[in-house]
Amino acid sequence: MKNLSILVIAVLLFACNSKQKKISEWRGENRSGIYNETNLLQEWPEDGPALLWDMEGIGNGYGSPVISDNTMYLNGEIDSIAYLLALDLQGKILWKTEFGTDWMENFIGSRSTPTVVDDLVYVASGMGDIACVDANSGEMKWNINMLEKFEGKNTRFGYSQSLLVDGDLVFAAPGGAENNIIALNRFTGEMVWTNPGVGEIPAYCSPLLLNFPSRKVLVTFSDNALMGIESQTGKLLWTELQDTLCDINGNTPIFEDGYLYYVAGCGNGTVKMKVSEDGSQITEVWRNKDLDNIMGGAVKLNGKIVASGHRKKVWRSIDAETGETRDSLKFGRGATIAADGMLYCYNERGQVGLVKVTPESMELVSKFKVSKGTKEHFAQPVINKGVLYIRHGNALLAYDIKAIKN
Repeated sequence: MKNLSILVIAVLLFACNSKQKKISEWRGENRSGIYNETNLLQEWPEDGPALLWDMEGIGNGYGSPVISDNTMYLNGEIDSIAYLLALDLQGKILWKTEFGTDWMENFIGSRSTPTVVDDLVYVASGMGDIACVDANSGEMKWNINMLEKFEGKNTRFGYSQSLLVDGDLVFAAPGGAENNIIALNRFTGEMVWTNPGVGEIPAYCSPLLLNFPSRKVLVTFSDNALMGIESQTGKLLWTELQDTLCDINGNTPIFEDGYLYYVAGCGNGTVKMKVSEDGSQITEVWRNKDLDNIMGGAVKLNGKIVASGHRKKVWRSIDAETGETRDSLKFGRGATIAADGMLYCYNERGQVGLVKVTPESMELVSKFKVSKGTKEHFAQPVINKGVLYIRHGNALLAYDIKAIKN
Protein backbone atom coordinates (compact mmCIF):
# COMPACT_ATOMS: atom_id res chain seq x y z
CA MET A 1 0.00 0.00 0.00
CA LYS A 2 2.86 2.34 0.84
CA ASN A 3 4.53 1.71 -2.53
CA LEU A 4 1.18 2.26 -4.28
CA SER A 5 0.77 5.63 -2.53
CA ILE A 6 4.26 6.69 -3.58
CA LEU A 7 3.47 5.68 -7.17
CA VAL A 8 0.23 7.68 -7.21
CA ILE A 9 2.00 10.76 -5.84
CA ALA A 10 4.76 10.42 -8.44
CA VAL A 11 2.21 10.14 -11.27
CA LEU A 12 0.33 13.22 -10.00
CA LEU A 13 3.54 15.23 -9.73
CA PHE A 14 4.52 14.24 -13.26
CA ALA A 15 1.08 15.18 -14.56
CA CYS A 16 1.28 18.61 -12.92
CA ASN A 17 4.79 19.28 -14.17
CA SER A 18 3.98 18.10 -17.68
CA LYS A 19 1.31 20.78 -17.96
CA GLN A 20 3.69 23.58 -17.07
CA LYS A 21 4.06 25.91 -20.02
CA LYS A 22 7.42 26.45 -21.67
CA ILE A 23 7.88 30.19 -22.25
CA SER A 24 10.67 31.99 -24.11
CA GLU A 25 10.38 35.75 -24.06
CA TRP A 26 11.80 39.26 -23.97
CA ARG A 27 14.92 39.66 -21.75
CA GLY A 28 14.95 36.08 -20.54
CA GLU A 29 13.46 34.55 -17.41
CA ASN A 30 11.04 36.90 -15.61
CA ARG A 31 12.01 39.53 -18.20
CA SER A 32 14.85 40.42 -15.82
CA GLY A 33 17.68 40.76 -18.35
CA ILE A 34 19.57 38.05 -16.43
CA TYR A 35 20.29 35.00 -18.59
CA ASN A 36 20.66 31.76 -16.64
CA GLU A 37 23.96 30.74 -18.20
CA THR A 38 27.21 29.37 -16.77
CA ASN A 39 30.66 28.52 -18.10
CA LEU A 40 30.97 31.80 -19.98
CA LEU A 41 34.19 33.65 -20.75
CA GLN A 42 35.14 36.11 -18.00
CA GLU A 43 37.44 37.90 -20.46
CA TRP A 44 37.42 38.11 -24.25
CA PRO A 45 40.32 38.01 -26.74
CA GLU A 46 41.55 41.44 -27.83
CA ASP A 47 39.43 41.41 -31.00
CA GLY A 48 36.39 39.98 -29.21
CA PRO A 49 34.87 36.49 -28.97
CA ALA A 50 34.89 34.26 -32.05
CA LEU A 51 32.17 35.05 -34.58
CA LEU A 52 30.38 31.75 -35.22
CA TRP A 53 28.24 33.07 -38.05
CA ASP A 54 26.43 36.11 -39.35
CA MET A 55 23.58 36.53 -41.78
CA GLU A 56 21.57 39.25 -43.47
CA GLY A 57 18.03 39.38 -44.79
CA ILE A 58 16.02 39.38 -41.56
CA GLY A 59 14.46 42.74 -42.38
CA ASN A 60 14.81 46.11 -40.72
CA GLY A 61 14.27 46.40 -37.03
CA TYR A 62 15.41 46.69 -33.44
CA GLY A 63 13.62 43.73 -31.89
CA SER A 64 15.77 41.04 -30.27
CA PRO A 65 15.53 37.36 -31.18
CA VAL A 66 14.09 34.78 -28.79
CA ILE A 67 15.12 31.11 -28.74
CA SER A 68 12.99 28.08 -27.94
CA ASP A 69 14.70 24.68 -28.11
CA ASN A 70 16.64 24.76 -31.39
CA THR A 71 14.66 27.46 -33.17
CA MET A 72 15.09 31.22 -33.08
CA TYR A 73 12.26 33.67 -33.75
CA LEU A 74 12.44 37.37 -34.54
CA ASN A 75 10.45 40.15 -36.17
CA GLY A 76 11.58 42.07 -39.23
CA GLU A 77 10.17 44.70 -41.58
CA ILE A 78 10.57 44.15 -45.34
CA ASP A 79 8.97 46.67 -47.72
CA SER A 80 6.68 47.93 -44.91
CA ILE A 81 5.39 44.41 -44.15
CA ALA A 82 5.81 42.93 -40.66
CA TYR A 83 7.22 39.40 -40.72
CA LEU A 84 7.86 36.76 -38.10
CA LEU A 85 10.93 34.74 -39.07
CA ALA A 86 12.00 31.33 -37.76
CA LEU A 87 15.70 30.40 -38.02
CA ASP A 88 17.77 27.43 -36.99
CA LEU A 89 20.74 27.99 -34.68
CA GLN A 90 23.11 28.31 -37.63
CA GLY A 91 21.20 31.29 -39.01
CA LYS A 92 19.27 29.52 -41.78
CA ILE A 93 15.75 30.90 -42.32
CA LEU A 94 13.22 28.08 -41.92
CA TRP A 95 10.11 30.10 -42.72
CA LYS A 96 8.70 33.61 -42.50
CA THR A 97 5.10 34.67 -41.97
CA GLU A 98 3.55 38.02 -42.81
CA PHE A 99 1.38 39.24 -39.93
CA GLY A 100 0.68 42.93 -40.64
CA THR A 101 2.34 46.23 -41.47
CA ASP A 102 5.25 47.79 -39.63
CA TRP A 103 6.44 51.23 -38.61
CA MET A 104 7.77 53.39 -41.50
CA GLU A 105 7.86 56.96 -40.14
CA ASN A 106 11.04 57.18 -38.04
CA PHE A 107 13.54 54.53 -36.96
CA ILE A 108 11.92 52.25 -39.53
CA GLY A 109 11.54 48.59 -38.67
CA SER A 110 10.31 46.10 -36.08
CA ARG A 111 10.56 47.06 -32.41
CA SER A 112 9.48 44.08 -30.34
CA THR A 113 10.47 40.52 -29.46
CA PRO A 114 8.25 37.46 -30.07
CA THR A 115 6.90 35.48 -27.11
CA VAL A 116 6.94 31.70 -27.53
CA VAL A 117 4.60 29.60 -25.39
CA ASP A 118 4.80 25.87 -26.08
CA ASP A 119 4.02 25.61 -29.83
CA LEU A 120 2.60 29.10 -30.34
CA VAL A 121 4.34 32.42 -31.02
CA TYR A 122 2.83 35.81 -30.15
CA VAL A 123 4.00 38.89 -32.04
CA ALA A 124 3.22 42.60 -32.32
CA SER A 125 4.08 45.15 -35.01
CA GLY A 126 4.79 48.86 -34.78
CA MET A 127 1.43 49.55 -36.40
CA GLY A 128 -0.56 47.62 -33.81
CA ASP A 129 -0.94 44.20 -35.44
CA ILE A 130 -1.06 41.32 -32.94
CA ALA A 131 -0.85 37.73 -34.12
CA CYS A 132 -0.64 34.17 -32.91
CA VAL A 133 1.43 31.90 -35.15
CA ASP A 134 2.20 28.17 -35.07
CA ALA A 135 5.81 27.84 -33.92
CA ASN A 136 6.54 24.83 -36.12
CA SER A 137 4.86 25.66 -39.42
CA GLY A 138 4.45 29.44 -39.38
CA GLU A 139 0.69 29.07 -39.91
CA MET A 140 -1.34 32.06 -38.72
CA LYS A 141 -3.80 31.09 -35.99
CA TRP A 142 -5.40 34.51 -35.47
CA ASN A 143 -4.55 38.19 -35.86
CA ILE A 144 -6.07 41.57 -35.00
CA ASN A 145 -5.12 45.23 -35.25
CA MET A 146 -5.25 47.29 -32.05
CA LEU A 147 -5.88 50.58 -33.85
CA GLU A 148 -8.86 49.20 -35.74
CA LYS A 149 -10.47 46.77 -33.30
CA PHE A 150 -9.84 48.59 -30.01
CA GLU A 151 -9.58 52.22 -31.16
CA GLY A 152 -6.00 52.31 -29.96
CA LYS A 153 -3.74 55.33 -30.09
CA ASN A 154 -0.21 54.78 -31.34
CA THR A 155 2.95 56.41 -30.02
CA ARG A 156 5.21 58.83 -31.91
CA PHE A 157 7.75 56.02 -32.52
CA GLY A 158 5.31 53.15 -33.06
CA TYR A 159 4.05 50.40 -30.78
CA SER A 160 7.07 48.77 -29.12
CA GLN A 161 5.68 46.10 -26.81
CA SER A 162 6.71 42.47 -26.47
CA LEU A 163 3.52 40.62 -25.58
CA LEU A 164 3.16 38.88 -22.23
CA VAL A 165 1.34 35.57 -21.83
CA ASP A 166 0.02 34.01 -18.62
CA GLY A 167 -2.27 30.99 -18.55
CA ASP A 168 -4.88 31.42 -21.27
CA LEU A 169 -4.36 35.20 -21.51
CA VAL A 170 -2.16 37.42 -23.66
CA PHE A 171 -1.81 41.06 -22.56
CA ALA A 172 -1.39 44.14 -24.77
CA ALA A 173 -1.69 47.93 -24.59
CA PRO A 174 -3.69 49.54 -27.43
CA GLY A 175 -3.57 52.87 -25.59
CA GLY A 176 -7.10 53.92 -26.36
CA ALA A 177 -9.31 56.01 -24.09
CA GLU A 178 -11.42 52.98 -23.16
CA ASN A 179 -9.34 49.98 -24.19
CA ASN A 180 -6.03 51.16 -22.77
CA ILE A 181 -4.81 47.79 -21.46
CA ILE A 182 -6.43 44.55 -22.63
CA ALA A 183 -6.33 40.82 -22.02
CA LEU A 184 -7.18 38.47 -24.88
CA ASN A 185 -7.82 34.77 -24.98
CA ARG A 186 -4.50 33.60 -26.37
CA PHE A 187 -6.06 30.78 -28.40
CA THR A 188 -8.81 32.83 -30.11
CA GLY A 189 -7.82 36.51 -29.86
CA GLU A 190 -11.16 37.36 -28.25
CA MET A 191 -11.22 40.04 -25.53
CA VAL A 192 -11.43 38.80 -21.94
CA TRP A 193 -11.17 42.18 -20.18
CA THR A 194 -10.31 45.78 -20.87
CA ASN A 195 -9.17 48.66 -18.66
CA PRO A 196 -8.99 52.41 -19.45
CA GLY A 197 -5.84 52.84 -17.35
CA VAL A 198 -5.25 56.55 -16.80
CA GLY A 199 -6.30 57.48 -20.32
CA GLU A 200 -2.82 57.83 -21.80
CA ILE A 201 -1.08 56.46 -24.88
CA PRO A 202 1.32 53.53 -24.36
CA ALA A 203 4.96 54.09 -23.49
CA TYR A 204 6.99 51.41 -25.34
CA CYS A 205 6.95 49.22 -22.24
CA SER A 206 6.84 45.42 -22.31
CA PRO A 207 4.89 44.46 -19.17
CA LEU A 208 5.89 42.34 -16.19
CA LEU A 209 3.76 39.91 -14.18
CA LEU A 210 4.07 39.76 -10.38
CA ASN A 211 2.88 36.61 -8.59
CA PHE A 212 1.25 36.82 -5.14
CA PRO A 213 -0.65 34.18 -3.16
CA SER A 214 -3.99 35.90 -3.70
CA ARG A 215 -3.54 37.44 -7.17
CA LYS A 216 -1.26 38.22 -10.08
CA VAL A 217 -0.46 41.82 -10.96
CA LEU A 218 0.36 43.10 -14.43
CA VAL A 219 2.81 46.01 -14.25
CA THR A 220 3.39 48.34 -17.20
CA PHE A 221 3.92 51.97 -18.12
CA SER A 222 1.61 54.24 -20.04
CA ASP A 223 2.71 57.70 -21.21
CA ASN A 224 3.49 59.13 -17.76
CA ALA A 225 2.34 56.51 -15.27
CA LEU A 226 3.34 53.11 -13.96
CA MET A 227 0.26 50.93 -13.40
CA GLY A 228 -0.51 47.76 -11.45
CA ILE A 229 -3.51 45.79 -12.77
CA GLU A 230 -5.01 42.57 -11.44
CA SER A 231 -4.26 40.25 -14.34
CA GLN A 232 -7.31 37.98 -14.14
CA THR A 233 -9.95 40.70 -13.78
CA GLY A 234 -8.40 43.85 -15.26
CA LYS A 235 -8.95 45.85 -12.06
CA LEU A 236 -6.61 48.85 -11.71
CA LEU A 237 -4.94 48.50 -8.30
CA TRP A 238 -2.47 51.39 -8.20
CA THR A 239 -0.61 53.97 -10.26
CA GLU A 240 2.75 55.73 -9.90
CA LEU A 241 2.82 59.06 -11.73
CA GLN A 242 6.03 60.57 -13.08
CA ASP A 243 6.87 64.06 -11.84
CA THR A 244 8.16 65.14 -15.25
CA LEU A 245 6.16 64.42 -18.39
CA CYS A 246 7.87 61.87 -20.61
CA ASP A 247 6.51 59.47 -23.22
CA ILE A 248 9.49 57.11 -23.59
CA ASN A 249 9.26 54.92 -20.52
CA GLY A 250 10.48 51.83 -22.34
CA ASN A 251 11.99 49.65 -19.62
CA THR A 252 10.38 46.58 -18.11
CA PRO A 253 10.52 46.90 -14.30
CA ILE A 254 12.39 44.43 -12.08
CA PHE A 255 10.73 42.54 -9.22
CA GLU A 256 12.61 40.70 -6.48
CA ASP A 257 11.89 39.77 -2.85
CA GLY A 258 8.78 41.94 -2.63
CA TYR A 259 10.41 45.04 -4.13
CA LEU A 260 9.72 46.62 -7.52
CA TYR A 261 12.46 48.62 -9.26
CA TYR A 262 11.99 50.72 -12.36
CA VAL A 263 14.27 52.95 -14.43
CA ALA A 264 12.53 55.78 -16.30
CA GLY A 265 13.95 57.99 -19.02
CA CYS A 266 12.83 61.15 -17.31
CA GLY A 267 10.21 61.63 -14.66
CA ASN A 268 11.25 59.90 -11.45
CA GLY A 269 14.51 58.35 -12.64
CA THR A 270 15.32 55.10 -10.83
CA VAL A 271 12.88 54.10 -8.08
CA LYS A 272 12.52 51.27 -5.55
CA MET A 273 9.05 50.49 -4.21
CA LYS A 274 7.80 48.04 -1.61
CA VAL A 275 4.82 46.04 -2.88
CA SER A 276 2.32 44.83 -0.28
CA GLU A 277 1.98 41.09 0.28
CA ASP A 278 -1.23 40.95 -1.75
CA GLY A 279 0.06 43.23 -4.52
CA SER A 280 -2.64 45.83 -3.92
CA GLN A 281 -0.43 48.71 -2.73
CA ILE A 282 3.01 50.21 -3.31
CA THR A 283 5.20 52.40 -1.11
CA GLU A 284 8.25 54.28 -2.35
CA VAL A 285 11.52 53.31 -0.63
CA TRP A 286 14.01 55.51 -2.49
CA ARG A 287 14.47 57.53 -5.66
CA ASN A 288 17.66 58.31 -7.58
CA LYS A 289 17.45 60.72 -10.51
CA ASP A 290 21.07 60.17 -11.61
CA LEU A 291 20.05 57.10 -13.61
CA ASP A 292 17.52 57.90 -16.34
CA ASN A 293 17.66 55.21 -19.04
CA ILE A 294 14.78 55.32 -21.53
CA MET A 295 14.86 51.96 -23.37
CA GLY A 296 18.11 50.00 -22.87
CA GLY A 297 16.90 47.98 -19.92
CA ALA A 298 18.33 47.56 -16.43
CA VAL A 299 19.50 44.59 -14.38
CA LYS A 300 19.85 43.83 -10.68
CA LEU A 301 23.33 42.35 -10.33
CA ASN A 302 25.40 41.82 -7.17
CA GLY A 303 23.07 44.01 -5.14
CA LYS A 304 23.14 46.86 -7.67
CA ILE A 305 20.67 48.28 -10.18
CA VAL A 306 22.73 48.84 -13.33
CA ALA A 307 21.86 50.63 -16.58
CA SER A 308 23.18 53.38 -18.80
CA GLY A 309 22.14 56.99 -18.39
CA HIS A 310 20.30 58.88 -21.11
CA ARG A 311 21.31 62.51 -20.61
CA LYS A 312 24.77 61.60 -19.29
CA LYS A 313 26.04 58.77 -21.45
CA VAL A 314 27.61 56.57 -18.79
CA TRP A 315 26.64 53.31 -17.13
CA ARG A 316 25.80 53.66 -13.44
CA SER A 317 25.44 51.23 -10.54
CA ILE A 318 22.92 52.09 -7.81
CA ASP A 319 22.93 50.34 -4.44
CA ALA A 320 19.65 48.40 -4.33
CA GLU A 321 19.37 48.80 -0.54
CA THR A 322 20.14 52.51 -0.13
CA GLY A 323 19.57 54.00 -3.57
CA GLU A 324 23.03 55.59 -3.54
CA THR A 325 25.11 55.82 -6.72
CA ARG A 326 28.14 53.55 -6.31
CA ASP A 327 30.06 53.97 -9.54
CA SER A 328 29.89 55.07 -13.17
CA LEU A 329 31.55 53.71 -16.29
CA LYS A 330 32.26 55.71 -19.44
CA PHE A 331 31.00 53.49 -22.23
CA GLY A 332 28.39 55.60 -23.99
CA ARG A 333 24.78 54.49 -23.52
CA GLY A 334 22.81 51.51 -24.69
CA ALA A 335 21.39 48.11 -23.75
CA THR A 336 22.17 46.12 -20.62
CA ILE A 337 21.92 42.40 -19.85
CA ALA A 338 23.83 40.04 -17.55
CA ALA A 339 24.88 36.39 -17.34
CA ASP A 340 27.23 34.25 -15.26
CA GLY A 341 27.90 37.15 -12.88
CA MET A 342 29.04 39.56 -15.61
CA LEU A 343 27.44 42.61 -17.20
CA TYR A 344 27.06 42.90 -20.99
CA CYS A 345 26.77 46.44 -22.38
CA TYR A 346 25.92 47.11 -26.03
CA ASN A 347 26.25 50.81 -26.75
CA GLU A 348 24.81 52.96 -29.53
CA ARG A 349 28.24 53.15 -31.22
CA GLY A 350 28.12 49.39 -31.80
CA GLN A 351 30.59 48.46 -29.06
CA VAL A 352 29.94 45.47 -26.82
CA GLY A 353 31.52 45.55 -23.37
CA LEU A 354 32.06 42.84 -20.75
CA VAL A 355 31.94 44.46 -17.30
CA LYS A 356 32.69 43.21 -13.80
CA VAL A 357 30.40 44.67 -11.14
CA THR A 358 31.66 44.66 -7.54
CA PRO A 359 30.01 46.10 -4.43
CA GLU A 360 31.77 49.42 -5.07
CA SER A 361 32.82 49.60 -8.71
CA MET A 362 32.36 48.67 -12.35
CA GLU A 363 35.35 47.55 -14.41
CA LEU A 364 35.38 47.22 -18.20
CA VAL A 365 37.18 43.91 -18.75
CA SER A 366 36.87 43.47 -22.54
CA LYS A 367 35.20 45.03 -25.55
CA PHE A 368 34.72 44.62 -29.29
CA LYS A 369 32.79 46.33 -32.08
CA VAL A 370 29.93 44.90 -34.13
CA SER A 371 31.16 45.10 -37.71
CA LYS A 372 28.04 44.26 -39.74
CA GLY A 373 24.45 45.40 -39.97
CA THR A 374 22.44 48.53 -40.68
CA LYS A 375 21.17 51.68 -38.95
CA GLU A 376 21.11 52.23 -35.18
CA HIS A 377 22.49 49.86 -32.56
CA PHE A 378 19.31 49.64 -30.48
CA ALA A 379 18.51 45.92 -30.22
CA GLN A 380 19.16 44.20 -26.91
CA PRO A 381 21.62 41.28 -26.85
CA VAL A 382 20.52 37.71 -26.11
CA ILE A 383 22.54 34.84 -24.63
CA ASN A 384 21.61 31.19 -25.16
CA LYS A 385 23.70 28.04 -24.65
CA GLY A 386 26.98 29.93 -24.58
CA VAL A 387 26.25 32.03 -27.66
CA LEU A 388 25.84 35.82 -27.66
CA TYR A 389 23.39 37.03 -30.31
CA ILE A 390 23.48 40.62 -31.56
CA ARG A 391 20.87 41.98 -33.93
CA HIS A 392 21.98 45.07 -35.85
CA GLY A 393 19.21 46.12 -38.19
CA ASN A 394 19.07 43.73 -41.14
CA ALA A 395 21.84 41.51 -39.77
CA LEU A 396 22.13 38.92 -37.01
CA LEU A 397 25.49 37.88 -35.55
CA ALA A 398 26.33 34.96 -33.25
CA TYR A 399 29.45 34.98 -31.03
CA ASP A 400 30.95 32.06 -29.11
CA ILE A 401 31.33 33.10 -25.45
CA LYS A 402 31.73 29.64 -23.88
CA ALA A 403 34.67 29.30 -21.52
CA ILE A 404 35.12 25.52 -21.85
CA LYS A 405 34.10 23.81 -25.05
CA ASN A 406 32.24 20.50 -24.94
